[in-house]
Formats: sequence, C-alpha cells, structure tokens
Amino acid sequence: MNAQFCKKMGLVAAVVVLPCVTACAAAFAPKVDEASPLAPRVEALVAANRHYPRWSDFPAAPEALPPASRIAANVSGLEGQGATLAGQVSGIDWTLGDPEALAAETRARVGAVPVSPDAVQSQADIDALARSLRDRAKAPPPIDRRPPR
Repeated sequence: MNAQFCKKMGLVAAVVVLPCVTACAAAFAPKVDEASPLAPRVEALVAANRHYPRWSDFPAAPEALPPASRIAANVSGLEGQGATLAGQVSGIDWTLGDPEALAAETRARVGAVPVSPDAVQSQADIDALARSLRDRAKAPPPIDRRPPR
C-alpha cells in the first residue's frame, strides 16, 4: 500500500517539478534588444566566445614533480636569504628609544600647538550643550482638538 503511494507521489512530483525546471532554464536564454545599436557587436562577441574555454586551452598537468634535491636546494637558499635579511635588520640603528620618553616628547609637541579658544571645552560645557539640545528637541505639547462648548 505504501509503495503504491510513494510511486504515485513520485509521479506527481515529477509532473509538478518538470515545468518549473524548464521555466527556470528558459530564464537563462540570452536575449538581445535588436533595436540597440550595440546588438550586432554583442552578438558577434557572443558567437566568437560561445565555445570558450576548451579543454585544449588549459595547460597540461605536470608529468612529474621536481626532484627532492632541487626542492631542498630551493629551501636552503630561501633560508640563507632569510638569515641575510635578519642580519641586515639587526644592523639598523633604531631611533625609537624609550617609549615613555617618546610619549612625553609627543605630548610636549602637541601641547605646543596653539588651540582655538572655541575648541577648548570642558566636560561640563559639553554636557550643558547636550542638555540644551535635548531640551530643544522635545515635542511641543499636544493641541487640544476638542471643539469648544
């Protein structure tokens, strides 16, 4: 009994799914506006590249890997270059010095730049401005729309 039900439902599903699949496939059919001045150029480009890429356009797989001795030589050469670079980096005279001294020097340089008096605000000034803006943003009281009696 259940086997017949499954067969029937499979047939119903195939009948329902097949039109949906064919409708989706039709959506991928290319359409070019024939009134467009670029239509001939588009058609020519599509026709020229319709079968691209072909398997013959891909490079062939390598026949064999390089021997292990050549790979080892490449690795040791890279390690030698890394050691040379590390030696060059260690020879650089880094001028950063003490981080606390650098921070103090930076604070002094920033403090030496004059600041506009308008830009200097305390936290209280900022809070007062925010409070006044919030007060201004409050909605007015509702209008009494009842008719007078």
